[in-house]
Amino acid sequence: MSCLLLRQSDADAASSNQWAPYESKTMFLLDTIDNLPRCPVSNSLMQVFLWTLKETGARDVPSLYKLRHTQEKLRQKCGVPSIRCQSELGNVFYMNDIRSIIAKDWANPQTRSYIHVYPEVPEGGIREVWHANKWRHEMDTRMLSPMYDAGAGKHFYVDELAKLQNGTFVIPIRWVVVHGEVHADAFTVTIDQSGMASVNDAESIDIEANALCYNYHDLAEAKVLPHSWDERATSWRYPENMPNHLREVAQGDPLYTSFVDYFGDDVSGNHSKSWNKHWNAYVTHRNLPRELLQQEFHTHFLSTSQHASIAEQFMAFKKILESTHTNPVVVRDGITGENVRFRLHVNAQPSDNPMQSEVSAHISGRGNCYCRKCDAGGTKAHKETNAGYHSLFQVGTPRTKEGILRELEKQVAVACMGVAKSVKDLQTATGVKNLYTQHWINRLLERARQMKRDNSSRTKDSIRDELQQWVEEHKEIIISPFFTVDGFDPTQDTPIEILHTILLGMTKYVWHMTHIQWTMEQKNLYAHRLQATDVKGLSIPAVRAQYIMQYASSLVGRQLKTITQTISFHAYDLVLPLVFQLWLAAGEFSSLIWFPEIQNLDEYLDDIEVALANVLDTFCDIEPSKIVEKVKLHLLTHTRYDILHFGPLPGQATEGHESFNAVFRHCSVFSNHLAPSRDIAKQLAQQEGMKHRLTGGYWPDNESGDWCRAGPGVLRNYLERHPILQRLLGWTEHLRQAPGSSKPIPLKKGEKSRPIQRLAETKASKALYYDSSKGDSQWISGRAVVAQSAEECFPGSWVFVRSPAIDTGNESLVGVIIEILISTARKEPEAVVVIERFSVAERRHPRWNMPYMYRPNAESVLVLIPAKNVEFAFNAQHDCPSAGCAISGTRMAVQEREASGKEEGYMEHKHSLADRFIVNTHSFHNAHLLRSALPRYLTKPIPLYPDRWAKT
Repeated sequence: MSCLLLRQSDADAASSNQWAPYESKTMFLLDTIDNLPRCPVSNSLMQVFLWTLKETGARDVPSLYKLRHTQEKLRQKCGVPSIRCQSELGNVFYMNDIRSIIAKDWANPQTRSYIHVYPEVPEGGIREVWHANKWRHEMDTRMLSPMYDAGAGKHFYVDELAKLQNGTFVIPIRWVVVHGEVHADAFTVTIDQSGMASVNDAESIDIEANALCYNYHDLAEAKVLPHSWDERATSWRYPENMPNHLREVAQGDPLYTSFVDYFGDDVSGNHSKSWNKHWNAYVTHRNLPRELLQQEFHTHFLSTSQHASIAEQFMAFKKILESTHTNPVVVRDGITGENVRFRLHVNAQPSDNPMQSEVSAHISGRGNCYCRKCDAGGTKAHKETNAGYHSLFQVGTPRTKEGILRELEKQVAVACMGVAKSVKDLQTATGVKNLYTQHWINRLLERARQMKRDNSSRTKDSIRDELQQWVEEHKEIIISPFFTVDGFDPTQDTPIEILHTILLGMTKYVWHMTHIQWTMEQKNLYAHRLQATDVKGLSIPAVRAQYIMQYASSLVGRQLKTITQTISFHAYDLVLPLVFQLWLAAGEFSSLIWFPEIQNLDEYLDDIEVALANVLDTFCDIEPSKIVEKVKLHLLTHTRYDILHFGPLPGQATEGHESFNAVFRHCSVFSNHLAPSRDIAKQLAQQEGMKHRLTGGYWPDNESGDWCRAGPGVLRNYLERHPILQRLLGWTEHLRQAPGSSKPIPLKKGEKSRPIQRLAETKASKALYYDSSKGDSQWISGRAVVAQSAEECFPGSWVFVRSPAIDTGNESLVGVIIEILISTARKEPEAVVVIERFSVAERRHPRWNMPYMYRPNAESVLVLIPAKNVEFAFNAQHDCPSAGCAISGTRMAVQEREASGKEEGYMEHKHSLADRFIVNTHSFHNAHLLRSALPRYLTKPIPLYPDRWAKT
């Protein structure tokens, strides 16, 4: 009996460890269900779940109290702390600890392998922020990761003397990844016979990090450090910075820098239309690639408040951020298992335009100086002059962090005189106004007046001197924290946001001037044409043309994205020529902006400038006042700098943050509404902990200090094996499908096997490169094939493929997929694709100014292609005007997923062998690949006005 009890005890212990840190599988699943971001569970509903489980005889069902108690213990053990903060204005709110949030990325094997710690020289195109100028050239090197870990505890730091294997002395100034290997930009150091060192800092050299042999401490121990430094080196403080002070901060551990993007917005906490304003702050970890950051899983809630503004919340965030500069966060590296440390810095502040204006201490787009990034604008009289008006079409003198600080300090100093009008005049003249600092300006103005009322004999100078003394003592809390945090320039690090500036700006303006002029008949015609759009290769949701026209004045980004890419093919005869020209220009510019990767930077930037010039010039032709009234049009002139600074602008898009508002609202609705900031922060902190445990992250044990992770029951591919859980968590598995792989057509209900056909019986038998010796081989029909671009292509998809002919030098062919076939052979399964080949015309289409395709000699030519030769898909549209397509068909209208008794017309495409198809260069999907595959003379933007400034 005792033996049996021992075995039972061991079994219980094993079961407990299996689901650690939970006591049972039931507790694990209940906690997971309770923390799904988009499926909130109230206490009442959870009690129903628990009652149902008990009634069905489930094991280990806890009480609601025990579940909540366990969740609180887990939050303290391996969750994210929620910190109580009180702003300088007295507002109380709660903030989730950013140190813990980012530490979870470092301690999680799922994400650690994707963290990039150094700037990189891209092997292919520019894709990420670490490929762009900010990290590569512009950022203060003290903000970047300061050291290189050579292994065996040997660390090389920037700004320290080191020695190469060839005997050269160098000072690394920036670590850079080149071709997957760590290099360094470095200055060479010459030491003369007397032991005096001089730094050759006129030009840096590139060195391989693995060529470094001796670090500063090695040189000191070997007593080979310079005896002295020359006057130039001393004046530039080279010897003073050695050894790097961060060595002491790191305490022997590798030390890196993590950058975060700080997003702020005002959001309603209600699902209803009743406005319940909260100021929300979210962050993303910019050391991760864009493909991860676009997932909701990697958008992190930071804080919310109904009272504290974003600047007040950022002040608390800044204090935590700066604490990591002297006390870096210690974390177990998810890959090496060794301790590493990291500091935190701000990379950018992507938000909508009003919030970015507030962050930039800008008076807003309604001011005379209406641009937050430069001094464009002026008085109405100035903008009516030729010089003033033309200046709005180009970037003005850039605003700077130092310049804004001087203006804010000047406003504060003037406020000490007690004259509000003087402050307002300064703000109007410069466009500098900060809501956070304005609070203190108002207090100074009131205090100056009160002091005069209390003692009318006091002079203005004595009042000013007393207030300025107070200002000097409290300067840190008076100036906006966005202007006092190191490494962040609000005037330049608030990038153009493509959702609000392009889709909800430029595109919305053109759409408005388009649809308000239409008659009901024209609206109906456009809706039918739009509904007939071939959406393959567009990456857009299903087109709902009737909905778009019904709510034409209140469309959101995804609908405007559909319109931008397709309207040129449908509205060519429904708008005035100038408006159609504007749509062509807007579509071309938008497709260039949505490039996810830039191969030839100079060529790309030139195309951006020409395409943008066409947009602005056409706006000027139609409605000259538009650029004066709409700052979003002027902001587009800053796209060139932002692309150089941050890389492709889709990397700074805020759709993910905007989408995360839904997760916040769920937590807001289920809070007790007495302490919403605390409740929401704790709930979302609990979700962070659950996601970390579920994906295999490590955390330090509160008692032993050892790093531990969840038990095998939690980690045994639980997330990978349950796609429904992935969707509910906003997580996507990081797997890239193999090019050339295929998917068969799904079995229909009741079928046990797929129809098999001989190759000779398929369309492949009529195609070029058909091998008749394989005519008896057996094949099944395929649903999709994976292209080299890692996307699925389907029958009907337009694709570029690599020719199977050996003598063509891997020539690319263009065509439409007719059939996908998958071999039934088990030893060597393969897939082939039958395409109908088209030729691309040598000139552009006269109406759409885009390339077009045709069948050579008006004959249908099929080509048999190995599936691995499919390169990428693109979008093409039928040349309906030439073919005479019209709304000539009738069908039963579908309502509630069934045929109703009403008939409706639809667009019928009239096809023939003489058909032409337009290559849609306005499509965002694969826009970069499409332009690299086509001759440049067919895609290069053409200026509408070669000499823009001569045009009046």
